[in-house]
Amino acid sequence: MLTVKDIIADHKLDLRSGEGGVDLEVTRAQVSRPGIELAGLFDFYEYDRIQVFGSKEVTFFWWLTENDQEIRVDMLFQKRPPMFIFSKNTEIPEIFIRKGNEYNIPICHSNNKTSALVSSLYEYLNSKLADRLSVHGTLVDISGVGVLIRGKSGLGKSEVALELVRRGHQLVADDRVDMYQREPGIVVGEAPEMLRKYLEIRGIGIVNIVKLYGVKAFKENKKIMLVIDLEPWNEKNSYDRLGLDHNTLTFFDTDIAHVVLPISEGRNVASLVEVAAVNARLKFLGENSALEFAEAVKNNLKQREKVSDDE
Repeated sequence: MLTVKDIIADHKLDLRSGEGGVDLEVTRAQVSRPGIELAGLFDFYEYDRIQVFGSKEVTFFWWLTENDQEIRVDMLFQKRPPMFIFSKNTEIPEIFIRKGNEYNIPICHSNNKTSALVSSLYEYLNSKLADRLSVHGTLVDISGVGVLIRGKSGLGKSEVALELVRRGHQLVADDRVDMYQREPGIVVGEAPEMLRKYLEIRGIGIVNIVKLYGVKAFKENKKIMLVIDLEPWNEKNSYDRLGLDHNTLTFFDTDIAHVVLPISEGRNVASLVEVAAVNARLKFLGENSALEFAEAVKNNLKQREKVSDDE
């Protein structure tokens, strides 16, 4: 459950009144700027959202008569929104302080400007309130590509991540990855709070990746663009040798590219994962080496057939 108290702490807000309502639950990922409500139109009042006041709303408020101020602010509070936040460079009118204590609805002030505040709240609320899925695996940012590495325990996922970090890439999560869909087409992964910055290396134990390689070795979260499944080499299985197959896995409402990497002695798994990530990035940019090769082979065969016909 996400509460007003959580939002105040995570966004370093200054609580000015309504302290009795800090345990109110926040259930909507959107925020509202109630300018039209101050003008007297409450037909579309989105009262179940966090209410944000910027310079425009506060300036308009001061244009109202004292009687209209009292009536419309009271109407804002009667629907009991979870909280009101005033952005930087705005002065909170006394009536909001008074009504906040009267209705036990928190009134807060932010050090962020309105656009930055709304953007930050939107991303934060979508992250906290989205449906979540936890998977066993390791998430690494490889040259801008979020790669989720999965596989049975003991295959060396953490060791692969360690080698990739040593090469300059970034660890996001090890052992458990929490995933949520920010919007259709964008699935984000992050580490649980207790596991952030840590890697488990068998024979060594738990290591703090930031203390080993610096702050650049860790990233808070990352959009997942590729899922790589590691599995022991099996001669009976048929593996993709050209790269023409386009396999995907579906998480929530999003399809994510999927690759299976067989593991055997002598294969440098970290290098293979790195190449798979860079190759996936090239595909996203419209470059497909497998298709280029197939086209070259096709053209070569056509030329040979033409020479054969001429003879």
